[in-house]
Amino acid sequence: QVHLVESGGGLVQAGGSLRLSCAASGGSVIADSMGWFRLAPGKEREFVAAIAWSNLGTYYTDSVKGRFTISKDDANNTLYLQMNNLKPEDTAVYYCAARRVIGLSRRANDYDDWGQGTQVTVSS
Repeated sequence: QVHLVESGGGLVQAGGSLRLSCAASGGSVIADSMGWFRLAPGKEREFVAAIAWSNLGTYYTDSVKGRFTISKDDANNTLYLQMNNLKPEDTAVYYCAARRVIGLSRRANDYDDWGQGTQVTVSS
């Protein structure tokens, strides 16, 4: 089982930036792909972005394209989400997730391991 710990959330004004981190540990192979999801009050969990660990392929939901960038640091087994030009509708708890099957996915059920989440609040 992969252990995931998110950090980097906080309160920011609209138009500001935050960088989320997800430290992964456990096993010789962390994951084939990893992703970020978010959960806002009163809404369903939403896919944000995913990255393939081997070939760096990426996949974003339309609402964050051009504003968010997913990346990884192999040496430190860390996943990142750089969030720029944040909007109040980006307010949510953000979760990282690991998938041990080849292929990017936006489906939460396709991911095997989850972090505890980090709160992002964007004020208007």
